Amino acid sequence: MSTHCKRLLRAAAASVAALVLGGCMSLAPEYERPAAPVAATYPVDAGGTGRAAAEIEWQAYFVDPRLQRLIALALQNNRDLRTAALAIERARAQLQGRRADAFPTVNAIATGQREPGANGEQTSVYTAGLGVTAWELDFFGRLRSQSDAALSQFYASEEARKAAQIALVAAVANLHLALLADDELIDTTRRTLATREDSYRLTKLKFDNGASSEVDMRQAESLLEGAKATLAQQLRGRALDQNALVQLVGQPLPVDLPAPLPLSEQGLYAQLPAGLPSDLLERRPDVRQAERQLMAANANIGAARAAFWPRITLTGSAGVASTELAGLFNAGTFAWTFMPQLVLPIFDAGRNQANLDIAQVDRDIAQAQYEKTIQTAFREVADALAGRATLGEQVRAQQAQSRAEEARGRLADLRYRSGAASYFDVLDVQRELFVSQQLVVQARLLQAQNLVTLYKVLGGGWTEQR
Repeated sequence: MSTHCKRLLRAAAASVAALVLGGCMSLAPEYERPAAPVAATYPVDAGGTGRAAAEIEWQAYFVDPRLQRLIALALQNNRDLRTAALAIERARAQLQGRRADAFPTVNAIATGQREPGANGEQTSVYTAGLGVTAWELDFFGRLRSQSDAALSQFYASEEARKAAQIALVAAVANLHLALLADDELIDTTRRTLATREDSYRLTKLKFDNGASSEVDMRQAESLLEGAKATLAQQLRGRALDQNALVQLVGQPLPVDLPAPLPLSEQGLYAQLPAGLPSDLLERRPDVRQAERQLMAANANIGAARAAFWPRITLTGSAGVASTELAGLFNAGTFAWTFMPQLVLPIFDAGRNQANLDIAQVDRDIAQAQYEKTIQTAFREVADALAGRATLGEQVRAQQAQSRAEEARGRLADLRYRSGAASYFDVLDVQRELFVSQQLVVQARLLQAQNLVTLYKVLGGGWTEQR
């Protein structure tokens, strides 16, 4: 190789190194977290004691061994959670692809070319070596902005995975509690059904012997059939809840599941501290996911802006060249090429401006979605806190009403037996007692599910898989 060629190679290499080491500028707007569009405090008492929900593992919050087993199975087999985990892998691959754009792609190249010469003879040229094609020098941060956007999307996919697990844990817990309530309701209805069957037989016997009116008999028959209809409805509801739980778990329920604790002994912690609405920005994965998507949209603006500036690419190769294939690797066959290229947009019919407008609108949409996510989180916590503040009193009142109806039933039965009241009064009390007993179970279910929801909306239920 001539001295002149060596000097050119050294100068080109030094220029490229200086450009690369000098780094690149970024045209992306500086990211600033938008102000949270919610009040500074919750409208109801958010106090509590102990650790925050986001710091409590679900294994510690849910003490029922059967529920713990169900949640563990769901985390292993649920397809939605599996999809969310695969989305992370996809985002990771996209990030790797974007980062690779900043580095030159080196290929092994071998060519053979034959063409007629000026005097009609065939001319052959054979080359072999390494080549770099259109390596872009990222002066204006286009590739860097795309990489930043991909990184934010990757983090967003991780937060989506956490949010999916939190939702899954809460859904499994709520269905488990619903099944416990279903069983209590079915047990109550069957006891009531047995009582009404006895009442109907007694009333019909009296009617057949002329000791009771047909009105009393038909009223007892109506209550009996009503209890049968309620039992059929509850059995159907339990089957639907069971099917939903099987889908969440992702497999048929094992036959060796531990026996469940009663609904009243689930041991859910009622004193979770809610903190301030600003805490949700860090504790809720869905809020963090929305912010990462906003950051990605912000970075895309930098890539769109960079399209207005010159794009510099380098193409080059180094290897050997010869007119004879047999002498391709002989001494003195070294050859190289170096071709920088600068492309400056002059006229593109507004394409670059349209892409920039799209990127800016996408950023505004992402910001609106981020703010809506915060507002939704605020409302969910406020709703759960309102439930915690009132459902305890509702359960107490429903239980007191049920006890009162039981006492009234005993008194009505005594009055009927002594001839001081009609059998219609007894049947009316039985109907009211049945309703009140169902309302007690439903109120306890609402209270337990509200505590699950509070744990969920405060960011509880996410722990690293081991």
